[in-house]
Amino acid sequence: MSQQVLIVEDDGRIAELIVRNLEAAGYTCHHSADGGRALADFVRLKPALVVLDLGLAGVDGLEVTRRIRKESDVPILIVTARSSESDKVLGFEVGADDYITKPFSTAELIARVRALLRRSTGAVREQTLTLAGLTIDPARRTVDRNGTPVPLTTLEFDLLYFLASRPGRVFSREALLEHVWGSGRVVDDRSIDSLVSRVRRKVEPDPAKPRYVETVWGAGYRFSEPGAP
Repeated sequence: MSQQVLIVEDDGRIAELIVRNLEAAGYTCHHSADGGRALADFVRLKPALVVLDLGLAGVDGLEVTRRIRKESDVPILIVTARSSESDKVLGFEVGADDYITKPFSTAELIARVRALLRRSTGAVREQTLTLAGLTIDPARRTVDRNGTPVPLTTLEFDLLYFLASRPGRVFSREALLEHVWGSGRVVDDRSIDSLVSRVRRKVEPDPAKPRYVETVWGAGYRFSEPGAP
């Protein structure tokens, strides 16, 4: 059975282009023309991925992302005509996993969708990590803290797993952008800071005093096992 993708786009021509190309690539698509309908369709369809235009009238794309994130960790690819970094940062802050800017090529769109679905389904086989009360399972894409499940988005999981699999090693923001988002992505440093903040809010007992994901001032971030030197 093909994976279902929910397309949320109020421009009929763009929506048709996205649906046609994703269906040609083997996905089942459903189109919602506004944010309110998209939220209802999301609950009904339970799609594997959402492609979401930020510039919706009424309930805009940021609010749709925010509401979906309260219920689900499904990958969200935001589509925007806005080129400013602040719009992309806002999208990441409310829980988007990746973005694509209009005008975009169909090849890039399909590549982004495939990458997000591959990562969210744990297609890359890596070892389960158990570190200082955290259990991070890349096959199931799950995180437990002291036996309690911690829901993470695709991007949040990728950042945490990358750092936790290299404990003690410091990574600059530029290195994290390369490893988490992939080469060729133009993402502001603030996007990494926002993503780290989201991860801390979910995995840290006290996000204001992080035990796991530490800031190394002037250098970047590292995963530190509590109690380690």
